[in-house]
Amino acid sequence: MSLLSLASCTPDPHRREARDRLEVLAALIAGPSFDPAFRDEVIRVPALHPVYPWHCTVVDCERPRWAKKDLCAIHAEQWQQAKADGGRKSDFVHAAEPLKASQTPDAVRCRICPGRPAFNRELSLCHRHRNRWRDHRRKCGDDADFEAWITSQTPCKSYGECRTRACDELAESPLGLCTLHLGRYRAAGKPGGASLPGKWFNSYEKCGLPAPVSYQDETVFQHWCATQPPVMRVGEISLRGLRPLLRAEIQWGLHTHGQGDQRRAWELPWTQGLVDICHQQELNSLTDIDLSQVDNCYYRLIAKEVLAELRLVYLTPADTREAGFLQTQLFGVLLTARSGYYPLTDVPQLWLRDLLWDHLAAILRSPQCPRTANFMDVARKACVELGSFLEIHAPGGGHDPTQLTAEHAQRYVAEIRRKERMKLPTLTLSSRDRTSKVIVTPALRQTLFNGARQVLRAALETGACEQLGLSRGFVVTMPPGGRAMTRRRKPFPDEVARALADQANLELLATAHDPGDQGMRDIWEAIVYTGRRAGEIIKLKLECLGRYNGLPMLWHDQTKVGNYDQAIRIPEPLYDRLAERQCTTLARFADRHGGRQATPRERTAMALFPSTQRSRDGQRALSYNWFQSHFRPWVDDLDLGRIVPHQARHTLATKLLRHGASLSHIRRYLGQVSDRMAEHYAQVAVSEIEDVLQHVWVAGPGAARPGELLSSHLTPLDRLQAEALAIDLSRRSTPTEGGFCTFQPVVEGGACPFNLDCENCDKFVMSGADLLYWRRKREQWHSIAERAPADATADYLHEVFAPTARAIEGLEKALAGLGLLEDALALDLRRPQDYFQRLWSIGFRAQELARAADDGDLDNEQEIPA
Repeated sequence: MSLLSLASCTPDPHRREARDRLEVLAALIAGPSFDPAFRDEVIRVPALHPVYPWHCTVVDCERPRWAKKDLCAIHAEQWQQAKADGGRKSDFVHAAEPLKASQTPDAVRCRICPGRPAFNRELSLCHRHRNRWRDHRRKCGDDADFEAWITSQTPCKSYGECRTRACDELAESPLGLCTLHLGRYRAAGKPGGASLPGKWFNSYEKCGLPAPVSYQDETVFQHWCATQPPVMRVGEISLRGLRPLLRAEIQWGLHTHGQGDQRRAWELPWTQGLVDICHQQELNSLTDIDLSQVDNCYYRLIAKEVLAELRLVYLTPADTREAGFLQTQLFGVLLTARSGYYPLTDVPQLWLRDLLWDHLAAILRSPQCPRTANFMDVARKACVELGSFLEIHAPGGGHDPTQLTAEHAQRYVAEIRRKERMKLPTLTLSSRDRTSKVIVTPALRQTLFNGARQVLRAALETGACEQLGLSRGFVVTMPPGGRAMTRRRKPFPDEVARALADQANLELLATAHDPGDQGMRDIWEAIVYTGRRAGEIIKLKLECLGRYNGLPMLWHDQTKVGNYDQAIRIPEPLYDRLAERQCTTLARFADRHGGRQATPRERTAMALFPSTQRSRDGQRALSYNWFQSHFRPWVDDLDLGRIVPHQARHTLATKLLRHGASLSHIRRYLGQVSDRMAEHYAQVAVSEIEDVLQHVWVAGPGAARPGELLSSHLTPLDRLQAEALAIDLSRRSTPTEGGFCTFQPVVEGGACPFNLDCENCDKFVMSGADLLYWRRKREQWHSIAERAPADATADYLHEVFAPTARAIEGLEKALAGLGLLEDALALDLRRPQDYFQRLWSIGFRAQELARAADDGDLDNEQEIPA
């Protein structure tokens, strides 16, 4: 029984599926948003349709594509030879000679007798007139006039239309079958034994008599005619002969599949093949199809997607609960890497399955619904294993919840812990390869306990347990599994890092493990250079590169933390490599579209690393599973042990920390949720500050040039300059009001020779953490000046405060240029432990920095450490 029919076992006049499904679909198909091309019984698809393409991409070629390729059979063979010779496909499709159509979109009729099909397409003559014209030419030779001969001919009587239910073409003989179905009938062994008398033309047709048809079993012949699929013509999908509901379902499926930007292209023969299967199984509705009898994977793919769309039309969430599955789109949710259909029938007990459904539905309806389906997998695994245990050990197979007690839950808990201790397999949960049962590990035990506890506790809170009569003791006995033990990723050891960055090994990755040149090496190098998550690099858009003020930048989406269109600076080698990949992607787009270049709108939506199998328009990127399936064998070939791509991210983070970046900077750069996620990087920080990275210091109001920027990545320093000019304020400074003092006697404990006049002292340095303090000072000073008794006094006060005002302005500009202004405004507390944070602990004397600038231009080509 199909999943959809399960929902109709107990019809209710108030339920949606009790209404006529055909009526619902007919209303949708008649709606203004429905594509009119799919309303006809014979659907004629444009040659260059984005979702249902069928035309050969060679310029002006009239033949259809062949075998999942974008070329016809002849041009595909020619291209293989040109490809072996080193040619480009875009050049081939322009240079190849176009071919005339070998088939016509419509049936060709005889020019003399329109009631008969043409046997010779070039002359458009039926079989009889073709033979007569041949005899006439044999008699008259070169003097035969075709047009004059046509006018002398009389039309023959028509044999009517083909007797098969799905065909409206003309019959070729009194047997009542068209040319194509007559060939199929002979190939099938002539079921029913339909035949014509010998020499029937001379004996009957010449005499004006109808030729009789004899049968060995006419019922078998009629059944064969009723189940035959229609004739498939170029650029068409024929739905003739289908039951009305089935025809409407396929029309709706074709329309919905064409919606959206990243739909996989369906070849017309696939769709027509599914239609033919429906003819053979004599279906009333696609919901009755037996997919186990469908051998072709593409037919099954189309059927499953159409069924998913029909569930959204036919069923409500309550119907799916009764049928034993979840359709997440009914809740407005489509989880990452899932189709939306989630079966729950593996849970043996109906009451437990309903509790599981209610728990998952509540999460799907909540505003905090997760992006991935992990919560569904955890709850389902727990309920399947619990239900399987109860079916064996509980009275009545656990199907009556009123008979369950705390003892049954205790026995289940004890059994899972015993299997964990002895490393035994579960009852029903299969391993990934589906060949064995998965072993109970500490992580799986936590999953089973936590999942079952969440489902049962939710039922207890909603009152469902009381309605079922389920014992409270059974629910509360289920223990928490605790948090899953996860090991932190370690950075790459030095020898592993060298092996993964070796040019010979990278060349091996590109040639041996990515023969199709889909960008495996480019993806890996981008991960290493930038420290991005693998998914963030794989999903890069085509137009992700750009230069801003001469600096190469990479734009990407940090979807895990909800940051979109984020830009980071990248080194020149990576910029050049990704720019070359852009050219490759655009060239392949042109190859697949007959040499046509992508439009600006298409470029905006294209992926930098598009899938070649699932995205003809280049908008669907490669998957993470594809990346892993190529990365893992490469690492195995290098014999580097168990390493994962994410370790490159940790390696870069530790290098940033080692070079002076604070945890907040690392979190912001890598796109992490909180500082806590970056704290474990400190475990491998083996040195103090060695370079300057994103520190903001300006000269104080007592310096020669107040507000002068002392350190910033906007004016980067090379390593030697940084070491020469850096002031390690954590060791050679003392906190003062609103800043730091760098005068050595004072730092070492001596008295201040300047009478603590910090604001007028050139040894006073302001940090980015002082901004709010000095803003309040400025407001206070302005308030005092405004209340002055005379204008001269106010002017004097403004003049005294002018150096400090310039210093504050310089500090604001520096912070704004670095994008740290908002963070500085949010920092309103100077704690003693904060004085030694890297963000505050580096500064430069204005005089020394000015002399360094006069010696020559600063180096502006520093790269991000990788």
